Amino acid sequence: MRWQHLLWVVGLLGTTPAFAQSWFGADEGKLPLTAGFSDVEGAGGGGLVPWATITGYGTSDSWGANAHLTTVQLKDFELSAWGVAVGAFDRVELSYTKHTLDATGTALDGLRVQQDVYGLKVKLFGDAVYNQDSFIPQVAVGAEYKRHDGIDDGGSVGLPGLVSPTQLGAKDDSSIDYYLAATKVFLAQSMLVNLTARYTEANQFGLLGFGSATEDYSVEIETTVAYILNRKLAFGAEYRSKPDNLAADEEDAAWDVFVAWTPTRNISLVAAYVNLGSILAPVTTQDADQDGLYASLQVGF
Repeated sequence: MRWQHLLWVVGLLGTTPAFAQSWFGADEGKLPLTAGFSDVEGAGGGGLVPWATITGYGTSDSWGANAHLTTVQLKDFELSAWGVAVGAFDRVELSYTKHTLDATGTALDGLRVQQDVYGLKVKLFGDAVYNQDSFIPQVAVGAEYKRHDGIDDGGSVGLPGLVSPTQLGAKDDSSIDYYLAATKVFLAQSMLVNLTARYTEANQFGLLGFGSATEDYSVEIETTVAYILNRKLAFGAEYRSKPDNLAADEEDAAWDVFVAWTPTRNISLVAAYVNLGSILAPVTTQDADQDGLYASLQVGF
């Protein structure tokens, strides 16, 4: 994780509700925890799954923003992500996230891949929190443009000519994910339920390119269920199915079990045990899931 990104986020820790209101007109009118967090691709949601909620604490008369740092420590890989997101009028969300995946074990040790993720989400109808007299969820549609930045340090693993995921069998090095999310908070039961349908051709979230010579887009299902213990603490689980496009990579579904804590309205922390299934099993840990620790810090208003 790059130190300049860490220092940049820590510098935002001084942001307070009074500062946000006086300088930016942000009202921070949403309930604690209900603004969501930043998922691994930067959208407002859980850890692996985008929700229909719009990021930030801004209501329909205001706006909100945040910055996040995320690390995922797996058996043979380390995924780092940092990014920013803005939510306007509780209707539109824009986000940017940078991914860096480093191989840290076995024959691929030293290899690095990166990608950029640009996100757009628009709320269509409903309110996940305040429409408690209705079972209709909040529904949003989203798109994520993913651009692979190439493969670095192939020479360190004896593959100096390996520079693109297309050399691993991927059809493209950029693509767009489309998704439809429905989110409902049941305050009486202290429960949050989310269901997302994603139309995608991304191999391992796009880190191994997109599609293949014989496979392209498919519909994948993602879900989150969380129990809200109090105004600051929640825990839950997520599931995310993924395409299986590459002959060189038998891709499995991802899932996690998480704890989310908001010590203040401006700081959110998520810790999870995450399992991403096997990744490039022929050259990494044989027949073993890539599992480990997920940790994310989000700062904003």
